[in-house]
Amino acid sequence: MRDRLDELLRAGQVDGLHAVAAVRGGQSLLEYYGAGEDFAWGDSLGVVEFGPETLHDIRSVTKSVTALLYGIALGDGLVPPPAEPLLRQFPQYPDLATDPQRARLTVEHALTMSLGVEWREDLPYNSPANAEIAMEMAPDRYRYILERPILDPPGTRWAYCGGATALLGRLIADGTGQSLPQYGQDVLFAPLGIGRFEWMTGADGVPSAASGLRLAPRDLARLGELVLGEGAWNGQRIVPADWVRATLQPRLKTGWGARYGYQWYIESIEGHRLVAGMGNGGQRLFVLPDLDLTVAVTAGNYDDPDQWRTPLTVLERVILPTTE
Repeated sequence: MRDRLDELLRAGQVDGLHAVAAVRGGQSLLEYYGAGEDFAWGDSLGVVEFGPETLHDIRSVTKSVTALLYGIALGDGLVPPPAEPLLRQFPQYPDLATDPQRARLTVEHALTMSLGVEWREDLPYNSPANAEIAMEMAPDRYRYILERPILDPPGTRWAYCGGATALLGRLIADGTGQSLPQYGQDVLFAPLGIGRFEWMTGADGVPSAASGLRLAPRDLARLGELVLGEGAWNGQRIVPADWVRATLQPRLKTGWGARYGYQWYIESIEGHRLVAGMGNGGQRLFVLPDLDLTVAVTAGNYDDPDQWRTPLTVLERVILPTTE
């Protein structure tokens, strides 16, 4: 397996690859750590020599982790179930609740990125025209999200929206009385034995539910193992099993044909069911349930239109040939 990876590295076919951690049946299949320029959000970290303990942006894989935290909080009755009206959870915006279209919004529309609002993230993340950047710059991020012009009836069309995840993060913080990092540490990371992580915050001090998490790759893979175990880890129940199943149920089709559940993508690859968290630059958490396999990939191809290529090449040409 390592020979195949080395061959691809020499051929320049996995440019920007920083690290890989693949685990099958609880046993490590492959760990690779390289070197390259890296960033924490927009701040250059220079050339980094990556190792087992090196934290890395997982960017929008954070969204999938936030969904796990939502399920834990829901199991404890601390956040509203998916069918609950969304604006009822934000009583500070009574003017928005009077709009009949917005009144139809539910928590599930946030979970499935089907709010139906105008939201463009297909622009560089250093541009204020990018909706997520505009949200970060807004005086009130939650009002900014909820007052976007409505383009589609809620629930009818998937459209990538970091703002939807930000709303979920606020519901978790409100319901638990803790910040996302505090709650994540207590109910998810510590029970999994993940000792080190960072959760970056916006200028307003709010931890980013959509893209702020930094993890070591093998700890990211551990989250995949938790999903494989339907929320159980070493005999301990961490996430309710029914929530994991609901999260990974395909609900809407993305713009490129994959299906989307609750902040997780559902696809197939070489005849195997694949569920994944995906982040800018080539960050991936691949989970293949029928192979009992999880693969975490970190890379530095931020904002590159072909950023998907490196992690997919690692999965298809390095990992899968050994597991089938």
